[in-house]
Amino acid sequence: MKIAVVFYSMSGNTEYIASAVANETGADLIKIEPVVPYPDKGFKMFFHGGRGAIFGETPKLKEYEFDAQKYDLIVFGTPIWAGNATPPVHTFMEDNKNALKGKKTAVFTCSSGGSAEKAVRKMAGYLGIEKFDAVLLTKDPKLKNLPEDREKTKEFCKSLIMLTDN
Repeated sequence: MKIAVVFYSMSGNTEYIASAVANETGADLIKIEPVVPYPDKGFKMFFHGGRGAIFGETPKLKEYEFDAQKYDLIVFGTPIWAGNATPPVHTFMEDNKNALKGKKTAVFTCSSGGSAEKAVRKMAGYLGIEKFDAVLLTKDPKLKNLPEDREKTKEFCKSLIMLTDN
């Protein structure tokens, strides 16, 4: 059974979890990036990223390889910006909405604050599903590197493997 981890990462937190999931499950990593990168520091980072997330922007993405037919489970990874998934993840979901219908899906988020649950509900709505099959919420996992986050990530990976065994 095949798993794809589709993720966007600016500061490295989301890529950190994506890599851990791939190492534990054998998943393929599909890193998505906007053609025009977001500012990565200072006020501009918060202004442009937050504005894009709040208004549901869908920036053009750099080319990536993804064929939903090859996968039994699609895992989305995103930072949380202004209580929302990042615009690149939103773009990916919009671009692949039809191909994702009927697929098992999971999500993990990386945030510095709250609102991750709300963002996950919105993401499910983008896909037209009631809820994801598995969810992992983390707070600055690369920066903090807490044992409980590592344990939650391992449990999340076990649930992903169980989803592909069915």
